[in-house]
Amino acid sequence: MGDDRGAFIWYELMTPDPAGAKAFYDAVVGWDIDAENSVPDGTMDYRMINRSDGGFAGGVLGITQEMNDHGARAGWFGYVHVLDVDAAACAVTDAGGTIQMGPMDMAGVGRMAMVADPQGAPLYLMTPTPPPDNPDAESDVWAENEPQRCAWNELATADPSAAIELYTALFGWSLPEPMDMGPMGKYQFIAHDGMTIGAIFGKPETMPDPAWTYYFRVPSITAAIYEIAKGGGQVTTGPHEVPGGDHIVQGIDPQGAPFALVGALKE
Repeated sequence: MGDDRGAFIWYELMTPDPAGAKAFYDAVVGWDIDAENSVPDGTMDYRMINRSDGGFAGGVLGITQEMNDHGARAGWFGYVHVLDVDAAACAVTDAGGTIQMGPMDMAGVGRMAMVADPQGAPLYLMTPTPPPDNPDAESDVWAENEPQRCAWNELATADPSAAIELYTALFGWSLPEPMDMGPMGKYQFIAHDGMTIGAIFGKPETMPDPAWTYYFRVPSITAAIYEIAKGGGQVTTGPHEVPGGDHIVQGIDPQGAPFALVGALKE
């Protein structure tokens, strides 16, 4: 994975019911989440999210009672590649953020930490360990137009200017021309390695807390909405058309995790 600082390299669903999450997201997105725990020693319940093309879209982490007692809640979390996890975590705290999970090594995976930026939005920092047989491996969990991958990373925050200042310094992101949303302020696009990967904007008053939202691409928003309702989820926003002709929806899965989808509005 070289020096790909600033790339979103993994997405993870934390949920109290991995089996229920599998049933829901397999139907809604088209994934095939592992039916069994992939951790041999059983120290955690972790399942890979398998795409139809044979790749991965991320992972599912089961929330234990101990994790729940320490404040863990259902949700989607992104991992961003940094060259030095410890230094990046310190940069977040120096800016007024907090460390939610201190830097730690995961054998064969890499070094990681969970932080919250000064406005409270959580995010993982990671220096990945590439496979021994493929030292130049690159993550492909993000792709703008490929199905079953994340296509957009969006931060709604109480202080867009401060967030932009922190993340551009931390991850080296560039800032394409923003979109003016009138009274709602600027929708500031963010780019990595020449590709626009998401945006940062001011949190609506109706949104309880600052947070990152990850939009997974589906072939049909119409079909996905049907599966969301059938599977016990709820659409909270949309469908709305976005520039380029795609439509988006935001929702809550049956286990309480907010999620978002992007795709064509078609049967």
